[in-house]
Amino acid sequence: MNRLLSALVCSAIAASALPARAQDFLPPADRAQAAISAYAEVRAADSYVVAAQEKARALAAGPHDTQLLLMPLRRSVSDAATSNGKARYGEWEAQLTRAIRLPGKAALDREAGAHGVAAAELRQGDAEHQAARTLLASWMGWLRAEAAAAAARTRCDSLARERDTIARRLQLGDAARRELDQIAAALAVAQAELRQADADVHAQRLALGANFPQVPVPERAPALPEPAPLEDTPQGWIDRIVSRSHEIRAAEEIAAERDTLARRANADRLPDPTVGLRTFSERDGMERGIGLVVSIPFGGTRRSAEARAQAAAAEAARSETDAMRRDIARDAQLDVARAQVAIELWQAAREARAANAASLARQRRAYELGEIGLAERLQAERLDVESALVELRARADAHEAALRVRVDSHELWHPEDKLEHQDHS
Repeated sequence: MNRLLSALVCSAIAASALPARAQDFLPPADRAQAAISAYAEVRAADSYVVAAQEKARALAAGPHDTQLLLMPLRRSVSDAATSNGKARYGEWEAQLTRAIRLPGKAALDREAGAHGVAAAELRQGDAEHQAARTLLASWMGWLRAEAAAAAARTRCDSLARERDTIARRLQLGDAARRELDQIAAALAVAQAELRQADADVHAQRLALGANFPQVPVPERAPALPEPAPLEDTPQGWIDRIVSRSHEIRAAEEIAAERDTLARRANADRLPDPTVGLRTFSERDGMERGIGLVVSIPFGGTRRSAEARAQAAAAEAARSETDAMRRDIARDAQLDVARAQVAIELWQAAREARAANAASLARQRRAYELGEIGLAERLQAERLDVESALVELRARADAHEAALRVRVDSHELWHPEDKLEHQDHS
């Protein structure tokens, strides 16, 4: 029965070492993509793209509207050549005017609108990227919780069987009461740990289902294969992450948009003239007229200040882009380094797991020979289970760190981006 404990624990832990393709433990790609597209922040970004497109149309149409002015009048004339010396006439005046953008301003407006749309589309892509990160973290958190619960359940089952065996031996006079108390205490601790592990699984399932209801969560967690190092060089992954970053490209588009708006504000220091037609009818139509109306505003301090403000905003956007590029490059280096270290930590945990397994085998042999008591053997088995859990968590951490690099480099759950990169290559 002692060997059964080790066999069951090892079977729960070592199942993750079975051959499997690198991403078999992830949700199906089509379901993951559907969940990412339906994420609330992604849907909000979709709407912002539509808003940017409509704003671009408004900019292309121009800031000026055609204005119609109508003035119906009633004129009274005293001492008129009438029988009573008074006359009343119906009169009216109409004016149709519109401001005209000076040459070059319309092109700047269209350019600013195009940059705004591009920035919104890139922010939408970044929203998908952040959703992919969240999905990965939630999925791996669930896998960790399931692995810990499986190990705790295996230990509880094994201890329960061994308790029953010792109880039968006690009835036959082949065991001491102390041994039954010790195994019962160990079982009580294991059952408490199992309840905590089951609660963690339930919480992880709830969070995953609430955030990504489109992703089916299987009743049984898939096995985690042994993690493998990233195929390319660290610098290769860093370069991919930086070059494919939606955040950097969105910041560049925002800087370009503000630069265009600064040039537009500078051009607007020379105001747009207003031209139109004016027509009128007086003395019941006895007098009629039509003429050209031209209105030219004089730019002053306000327009100059607005131009300087837009220029300062453009300079700030360029500095923010540099800061964004620096931060993304730094985070990329950290993520790639974390993936490398995670592999090394898993390898160390695997070696520690093997050493504990060998030590446990010796402790069991010593117990069978009567050289140590049950308490010492149970302590050795507990250390063995703890080392197995450490290896499991290190295995999951290594997978998540490598997958995080793949998500950040748009190699995972970014199908449209991958097609885009192939088209540009």
